[in-house]
Amino acid sequence: MRLGVAAAVVDGTLVRGDVEVENGLIASVGLARGGSGIAVPGLVDLQVNGFRGIDVLQATSDELATLGLELARTGVLWYQPTLVTAPPELTRLALATIGSAAGGRGARILGAHLEGPFLSPERAGAHPVRLLREPNLDLLASFLVAGCAVGTVTLAPELPRAAELVDALVDRGIVVSVGHTDATAMVARAAFDQGARTVTHLFNAMRPLGHRDPGVAGVALARPDVIVQLIADGVHLAPETILTAWRAARGRLALVSDVTAAGGLGDGTFRLGTVEIHVDGGVSRLPDGTLAGAVRPLAWGLRMLVELGVPIVEAVDAVTRTPARVLGREDVGRLSLGGPADLVVLDDDFAVGAVLVGGVPLPDRVSSSFLRPGPDTVGGWMED
Repeated sequence: MRLGVAAAVVDGTLVRGDVEVENGLIASVGLARGGSGIAVPGLVDLQVNGFRGIDVLQATSDELATLGLELARTGVLWYQPTLVTAPPELTRLALATIGSAAGGRGARILGAHLEGPFLSPERAGAHPVRLLREPNLDLLASFLVAGCAVGTVTLAPELPRAAELVDALVDRGIVVSVGHTDATAMVARAAFDQGARTVTHLFNAMRPLGHRDPGVAGVALARPDVIVQLIADGVHLAPETILTAWRAARGRLALVSDVTAAGGLGDGTFRLGTVEIHVDGGVSRLPDGTLAGAVRPLAWGLRMLVELGVPIVEAVDAVTRTPARVLGREDVGRLSLGGPADLVVLDDDFAVGAVLVGGVPLPDRVSSSFLRPGPDTVGGWMED
């Protein structure tokens, strides 16, 4: 089966020509007489709170299977279900449910992302402050044995005994991401020296970058060993901020969606974990006005990078190979000759067209208008 594309991103290189798939594998690339659009690897999203009415924290095993299929229709073929701060017993139950979720034709789970509860009350964002906890090895251990492999833990390194948690997580091969933090540059440097290797949604819910007080953001952008994650949804960051991050961290920029159960459903009232969120005009907030996750899938951010002038290969890497690198996974987010045909076909406007899982096209997809930023996307960011 030929895809009918004009080009493909193959192992980080733009290859002109069509792609042929045989027996679920990439059989040939660079074939003559291609068509239009571009084939790219399946997308990798490290921060998914939910989508299309399904909240990860509250989901059943069947709902998680549905969530995987809905994400795949947007081009995401691997993801980390992300648990916001909640009562510990609810977090453990959610981890057990994720661990028991059956696989399917949708997006595959890359371990859970615990975004809390070891966060700064000064930078809590949408996390309930009353449920935040100081770092505690026993509480962490109760999460790690709850039933799902934990891939990432976000924490604030300035909290008491946070260094003990960093050591414990690094020793277990679990990614430490610095986020929801008021850490100074000195504390951030120490955390990265200790083994933290990424940041959760750069600039959001952290000490602002100042010229004498760079905080986590300044340190992360300056260090070549730190992968910076950010949300490019037209809401969380100004276009100039996204470009600044890309130019400072070329080759180590990973986009995340931070999408919630509100994603794909328009305006209304939804849940993010234990809190109520309200979506108006594509912006999700708590009742007090605080930004609360996002409503646009990862493919939206990919196209936004391209619209901002980021080269195609670098933009694709930011939603495929680079987030996979955070988890040390070289087997996902790649399109390679002879490798599995887990891929996405983007049209000439960089909206998601066909999605193939194991070489088999998904039977349907979400509305292209939902995956296609409008003319006011660039520059349409919101103050927060």
